[in-house]
Amino acid sequence: MKVGLLIVDMQESIVRKKMDQTSASIEHACEYINHVANVLRSNDHVVVHVQDMEGMEEAPPEEYRIIPEVDVNEKDITVTKEASNAFWQTNLEQVLKSHGIELVIISGFAAEECVLFTYNGAMERGFRPVMLQNGILSTHPEAVTSTYRDSNVISYPVVDYLIQ
Repeated sequence: MKVGLLIVDMQESIVRKKMDQTSASIEHACEYINHVANVLRSNDHVVVHVQDMEGMEEAPPEEYRIIPEVDVNEKDITVTKEASNAFWQTNLEQVLKSHGIELVIISGFAAEECVLFTYNGAMERGFRPVMLQNGILSTHPEAVTSTYRDSNVISYPVVDYLIQ
């Protein structure tokens, strides 16, 4: 079974402006995201960075770059979006299908918006979506809790077991 990791909206202009700059939760989530990304990359699975470009036409490039806490590899794929659901009017579905992806692990920002809508979009398109435990962020801690409660969740030790 091929696995894909979606890292949603982990961009300077989104995470830094909305989360507390000194937030330990950013580093905590990135630790889990980076671990799973490295396990997948080293076993020929797919890592996709989803970047929100809505309203960014005039913004300098550093505003929409991925935050430095997230490891980016040259083998990673980048998909840009302008809606909350990363599948809506993008080539994400085609990218995942062209790589034979069945299980989609979703991580990133924000639990109650883009992460949840992308999870639902993956399910609607026939993928098996799961949220990465400790790998999603929100400015509302209760949104993270409810997302884990209401969604399928996978922990990094399970990813390690499945992949290796």
